[in-house]
Amino acid sequence: MPDIHHSISISASSNVVGTLVSTPEGLRQWWAADVESQPDGAVSLGFFNRATVYRLRLLERSALRAAWHCETGKEWQGTDLVFGLQLQGSGLLLDFVHANWREVTPYFVSCNTTWGGLMFRLKNAAEGRQSGPLFQKDSLAY
Repeated sequence: MPDIHHSISISASSNVVGTLVSTPEGLRQWWAADVESQPDGAVSLGFFNRATVYRLRLLERSALRAAWHCETGKEWQGTDLVFGLQLQGSGLLLDFVHANWREVTPYFVSCNTTWGGLMFRLKNAAEGRQSGPLFQKDSLAY
């Protein structure tokens, strides 16, 4: 199964980055403005006026790791988002994997490109340079 893999150095604490990658409030700061907590503990992220919705369930949250399982979404169902943090000098190395895709498709390639951009938005949010989420609540395109 193919995976998307990115890594980036971030000058921030593991607490700051951990919150950004493991909470609805954190995800809203760099990924998607439309993040809703579900009664069963999952979160749903809406894109393109909710024409696309990814339902994620947090599988693991520790000081140096957060892992989500994707329950719905075009080609995302059954995949996992894993954010691993390694201490690096006064900051961190974020190792991100979007794992367990069924196959490489044009959508996979597009998501790989999008994740690359999102890594820099996450870095900016963690380092105090707020650029906001890539996907606004009412946006129809990036």
